[in-house]
Amino acid sequence: MPLARVLRREVCRAILCQEYEEGRFDVCVGIGRALRLPVFATFQGGNHTRTRMERAMRPRSVRSAAGLIIGADHEAERVRERYAVPPDRIARVPNPLDPATVRRIPRATARAALGLDPDVRVTVWHGRVDVGPKGLDTLIDAWCEVRESCVAPPTLLLLGTGSGATWLRARIDELGLDDVRWRNEYVLDRDTVGTYLSAGDVFVLPSRQEGFPVAPLEAMAAGLPVVASDAPGVRAVVGEGANAGGVVVPRDDPRALARELRRLLDDCDLSAAVGDHAARRAAEHFSLTAVGSRLRAFLLEQR
Repeated sequence: MPLARVLRREVCRAILCQEYEEGRFDVCVGIGRALRLPVFATFQGGNHTRTRMERAMRPRSVRSAAGLIIGADHEAERVRERYAVPPDRIARVPNPLDPATVRRIPRATARAALGLDPDVRVTVWHGRVDVGPKGLDTLIDAWCEVRESCVAPPTLLLLGTGSGATWLRARIDELGLDDVRWRNEYVLDRDTVGTYLSAGDVFVLPSRQEGFPVAPLEAMAAGLPVVASDAPGVRAVVGEGANAGGVVVPRDDPRALARELRRLLDDCDLSAAVGDHAARRAAEHFSLTAVGSRLRAFLLEQR
């Protein structure tokens, strides 16, 4: 098999597979068994099998793995319950973020580049415009409350596009949301994303579904407090308690989302303080050094 030949030629000592709920993982486990190599796998958002054959093979494959690398609490619990994996073979290691990839520029410069009032309070969202999973209907409902109740009129910046773009445009126009500024396109340029984050005061994540969400982590690295729905993986990113990088509210609850957005938009000192916590949390828990050390320790320990 080509993969086995490459593993032998490169003298590989372990296999690390992206996503264990995929057919390639079952293949890797089989090759690892034949070559006597430990097989590890990561969680990247998939949590269901796709075919009858996978459903038959997956329990044995998961239990045969040397270890699983899972950042989200709910997923670690699901795997333990469904596949009877011992806790010591599951590592709670999140996806890393290199802070150097998050471009931060002075707020005034960013707002000038985007044509924003330098004094307006700004909420930012960026991602894939997929209404159901990303909860954009919840966000629009929440924003209708925020714009009517904030001390000063705020602005909502949206960056991204996707299958729900037609719905989102129609909904914004229907409600007359002239304080929503939306760049309706896929944006891969890191400088552009950094400009939007630098212009903001608060980042919002209304998602219903996430694997391990990167967008709020980028916002935290940029010093923005996060208001997020309680989608899978979100609490692991934002944190809880006095040093959290924001606040997590129930999913599908526009009133709760609006309440916390309004609280941070109306209180500049509070949002700045939570933003400082967010930046520290991103650096201390999700940097390449921090995550790399935890990953290395787990891989070596399981071997």
